[in-house]
Amino acid sequence: MRLILASGSPRRRELLSLYTKDFDVCASDFDERAVHAPTPAALAEALARGKCLAVAAARPGCVVLGSDTVVELEGEIFGKPKDAADARRMLRALSGRTHQVHTGVCVSDGARTESFVDSCKVRFFPIPEEQLERCIASGEPFDKAGAYAIQGQAALWLDRLEGDYYTIMGLPLSRCARVLDRFDLEKR
Repeated sequence: MRLILASGSPRRRELLSLYTKDFDVCASDFDERAVHAPTPAALAEALARGKCLAVAAARPGCVVLGSDTVVELEGEIFGKPKDAADARRMLRALSGRTHQVHTGVCVSDGARTESFVDSCKVRFFPIPEEQLERCIASGEPFDKAGAYAIQGQAALWLDRLEGDYYTIMGLPLSRCARVLDRFDLEKR
């Protein structure tokens, strides 16, 4: 069976290529606005499931992997920032504090579907204002939950983390590999 990554994220593509080089990319057009969940972690899983199943319906006979990441600070969800002011608000809120990153993952072959959510605690040092502004000016925050990429400029602010680093990047690969291994794929 062919593996399809239901995401246009270059980070997820890079991480999945550590498991196999043999996959296609088909970004989902799933409408996320209608999805509601009781917790931020449940929201991440529901979004991943929606993306995965939307692509699986259009690609019968394939195994589809969908993923979604949300950042949570004291119950508030930080998605992708709408603009520079929103990115600034998020990064200032995260500065010097601990937040959680939840990445939901769903794998489906059309007949069977498995999903999970992985969570990680992240603490930032206080973010110097000039670094925050340089990050925003670079454009890096605008397609990332919480307005940061841990493997990007946010690496300068990371105090500590508890959990899987790759969950913060958007694909907890070791857990994904275990789920994918239960599907009928030929890895290369």
